[in-house]
Amino acid sequence: MKISSNFDSGNIEVVGAHDPADIRLRIRKDTAADFFQWFHFRASGVRGLDCRFSILNAGEASYPKGWEDYRACASYDRSHWFRVPTAYEEGVLTFRLQPDRDSVYFAYFAPYARERHRDFVARCQASSRASLAVLGETVNGDDLDLLVIADPGAAPGDGRRACWVVGRQHPGETMAQWWMEGFVDRMLDPADEAAGAILAGAVLYVVPNMNPDGSVLGNLRTNAAGANLNREWAEPTLARSPEVFHVRQRMRETGVDFAIDVHGDEGLPYVFIAGGDNVPSLSDRQRRLQAAYFESLANANPDFQTEHGYPRGGKPNLTLCANQLAEAFGCLAMTLEMPFKDNANAPDAIEGWSPARCRRLGADCVAALRSVLPDLR
Repeated sequence: MKISSNFDSGNIEVVGAHDPADIRLRIRKDTAADFFQWFHFRASGVRGLDCRFSILNAGEASYPKGWEDYRACASYDRSHWFRVPTAYEEGVLTFRLQPDRDSVYFAYFAPYARERHRDFVARCQASSRASLAVLGETVNGDDLDLLVIADPGAAPGDGRRACWVVGRQHPGETMAQWWMEGFVDRMLDPADEAAGAILAGAVLYVVPNMNPDGSVLGNLRTNAAGANLNREWAEPTLARSPEVFHVRQRMRETGVDFAIDVHGDEGLPYVFIAGGDNVPSLSDRQRRLQAAYFESLANANPDFQTEHGYPRGGKPNLTLCANQLAEAFGCLAMTLEMPFKDNANAPDAIEGWSPARCRRLGADCVAALRSVLPDLR
C-alpha cells in the first residue's frame, strides 16, 4: 500500500500507512501561508482492503465547520467522483472505502487539472466567437489566460457592454472551473438564443483560473507568494499578486458593466450570491439589477436560492473583488458561492454537489445575465 500526492494539486502528508484500517494523514499548509483544507492524494495497492483514512489535523484547518456533514470525494478514473462515508469527531476527519480497484484518488472536491484547463481554452478557440489572450504571468511564470467572447461580426468600439467573469481566485475552490465550462460552452453555442442576445450587446471577458500557481501547488486559498487574491483588489502588486494586477489593468482599459466572481464555500451547504451590497457608493440601480439577477437565476436553476448566505451589512471590505468593482465602476458585481458539501435543499446521495451541477449552474447563469443586460447601462 502506498499514499502519494506528488502530482498536480496533490496535497497530503503521511503520518502512518502500515495498516489499511488505520491510515493517518495530515493536510499540508498553503505555500507561504497558514491556510489549509484542500487535500488530494492517491492510495495504491488497496484493492479489496477495508481502508480507513484519518486526517489528524482537520480540526486545525481554516474552516473546521466545513467538515460537519461533509463527505470526501473519491474516484477510480479521475473522471467520475463519488462521495464516501465520512465522520468528523474530536478534530479528526475520517472516511472509509473498500476499493474494488488497485488505486483510488481522494480529494476535498473533484479536482480540475492544469491540463484540463489548457485543453479547455484550446477547444474554445475553435469557435469564431472566442479569442485567447495572455494577460501576463503569475508569480511562478505561468500564463494568465483570458478568453474574450464576442460576436465575430461586431465592429470594435461600438459601445457594447463589458461583462467580466472570473473564477478560482482560491485554488482549492475547483467548482469554479467546472462552472466555467458550463457558462462558456453555452456562450459559444451558435444555436443558443440567450447567448446570441448577450453578444448582440456585450463582450465577455472570462478568466477561467485566476490562480494557476496555487492550483498546481495544492493550495486552498493562496498563490505562490502566499497572497489571498480575493483580498488584493484594492492595491495589487506585481510582486505579491500579479494575477489581480494584470486583470485590474485590463478592466481599466475595457471598463466593467457586469462582473461575477465564482467561488466555493466550505461551510454553507447552499448555492448563493454575495453581492457588493454594502459598498459606500452603492446605488438604487445596482440594487435593482442585483434583485433582477437573483430572480432570473432562481427561475432558471433549481439549486440557486436566496434564503441562506452571508450576513449583510457591516463595514465594507474593498479589498474583495466584487466590492472593489462595484465601488470603482458602479457596476453590478457579485460573488457566486457553491458548496463543497452538497446542496442541503436537493441532496445527491452518490455525488453530492458535483462537477455536473456546477456546469449546469454555469449554463443557467447565461440566462440570468441576459435578463439584466438591457439595464446594465
